[in-house]
Amino acid sequence: MTPAGPERPRLLVLRALGLGDLLTGVPALRALRRSHPEHELVLAAPPGLAAAAAASGAVDTLLPAEAPGRAVPRALPWRGPPPEIAVDLHGNGPPSHRVLTALRPGRLLAFAHPGTPEVRGPAWRPDEHERERWCRLLRSYGIPADAGDLALAPPAVVPPVTGAVLLHPGAASPARCWPAERYAAVARALLERGHRVVVTGGPGEDGLVARVAVPGCRAFPGGLPFGALAALVAGARAVVSGDTGLAHLAVAYGTPSVTLFGPVAPALWGPPPSARHTALWHPGPPGDPHGRHPDPLLLRIRPEEVLAALARQEALTHEPAHE
Repeated sequence: MTPAGPERPRLLVLRALGLGDLLTGVPALRALRRSHPEHELVLAAPPGLAAAAAASGAVDTLLPAEAPGRAVPRALPWRGPPPEIAVDLHGNGPPSHRVLTALRPGRLLAFAHPGTPEVRGPAWRPDEHERERWCRLLRSYGIPADAGDLALAPPAVVPPVTGAVLLHPGAASPARCWPAERYAAVARALLERGHRVVVTGGPGEDGLVARVAVPGCRAFPGGLPFGALAALVAGARAVVSGDTGLAHLAVAYGTPSVTLFGPVAPALWGPPPSARHTALWHPGPPGDPHGRHPDPLLLRIRPEEVLAALARQEALTHEPAHE
């Protein structure tokens, strides 16, 4: 991110969510960057996402903003004159509308909601893919946006391991966590076939990583810094995870991936169509993505399906690399 000049007009974007949310919002952020090159683009997001926001190449400044779960922050620590433009990439209101209108922006780009009739944006579609949703919002305001503009430049950091199959068993909620013993079964099978296996986890997931990292695996518990994590994903042979930020990072770096879906269909959050990315899902009624127990549809996925998906991908059709 680059510092702004003192007279530069500011464009504020609200997306105070997680890593996966930020990455699905990259096409919209880049569209805003291209359409407003003279503006300082300020992203209101959790401070831990500063490095990821910088990697998008679209964000000048990160404004620290977060709230428990997926809630809207009560207020933003904005300083100085009101933003010339504010963009709601957080939700469809009214709370996200109100936290932005409180700053008195010159213009607000947002979806319409009956609770905030003064906001005259396009209609929200609950069955729309997350990447396309925000691009459609911008297009409705005359801003060209391409939902396929996802790729990130290769990380400058040297990865701690290359050529391994990366298993990431954690997720923001138990509903999207495939059982640890099934990840462990996949790890054992891959090791038996001569592949290197790496297991990663976020903060507070040391115990989960330990349950998955069978002898022969290399484990990175506790949450790697973004640069190291990005390099690890970019240098991996393949990534296996639930519907979480790491799956979107694999897509951004073009790393083959197998993503396990349960409460939310891949039509809403899955990877773009590509032989490099497999979305495993057993269709059924939508569940609660923030539930306290693994979703029943997620539990229908068996280790054999994951291994078969990996075997179909080009990344696992060659002899594994050796240290």
